[in-house]
Amino acid sequence: MEIKLSVLIAENKTTIAFNDHQDVINILDNSESITLDRPVVYILLKNNIITSIGKSSVGTFKSELDFNKIITIAPSWDIELNYLVQQFITEAIENDIKLATIPELETKIPTSYEKTVTAYKDQVLLVLETFGYHLKHHEEPKKAKSKPAKARHKWTKEVSQIEFSIDTRESKATALWHKRNEMLLKAGATMMAEPPLNKDGSLGFSAKMGQRIREDHQDKVKNFVTTEDIILKSVNEVGLFLYFGGTNSWLELVDANGKTLNEWTVV
Repeated sequence: MEIKLSVLIAENKTTIAFNDHQDVINILDNSESITLDRPVVYILLKNNIITSIGKSSVGTFKSELDFNKIITIAPSWDIELNYLVQQFITEAIENDIKLATIPELETKIPTSYEKTVTAYKDQVLLVLETFGYHLKHHEEPKKAKSKPAKARHKWTKEVSQIEFSIDTRESKATALWHKRNEMLLKAGATMMAEPPLNKDGSLGFSAKMGQRIREDHQDKVKNFVTTEDIILKSVNEVGLFLYFGGTNSWLELVDANGKTLNEWTVV
């Protein structure tokens, strides 16, 4: 992927324009007044750690959260902000970022539009990563003990032929990682009936994501049992769909000999 950028760097603000200046990313230090001249998706950071993702309308930006830097993304007219912010929040949660606030999830992104908004999100991520901002959890390593790097997994044709069983958190199912970006969940899967709640009785982000994925496939579920094969996008989605996450799903998928999907694919 190649992107032609126009960059203006000032003392407290960096402006990055691309796609013939139709799309603009601003990276600003927090100040008493941040004025937005276009609706944006925003990313708040505290000491270079992402703490919140959301959308904001034109006018003075306001947030009750403590942050010292804000990234705003103002896309061209053909990119729907509601769908774009969903894409960024999903990307963050899949990379273990703990967001301080989670906005209410919107309706399903239309299939005909999903490829467009995903491609745009990936384009923005590439720009941000080039400038040193990664949509993944960053912390200063502790002196006494450092955390291991997050595991990466590689799809192979051999793995695509293996059926993996799931038996955890009130859920039983059979799944295959049958394509690089697709998991096939076989009909007859039993799902956890009720999502776990936070201590205050509210739904957590994983529970909300799980409910949204279930809504996308509600025509293939009866009494918390799937009636048809279902295609999901990732191992994480399988866990969210079946049991609202809450565990490392790479370790929950096990072949007939007791070998986990993680053991088959980790690199």
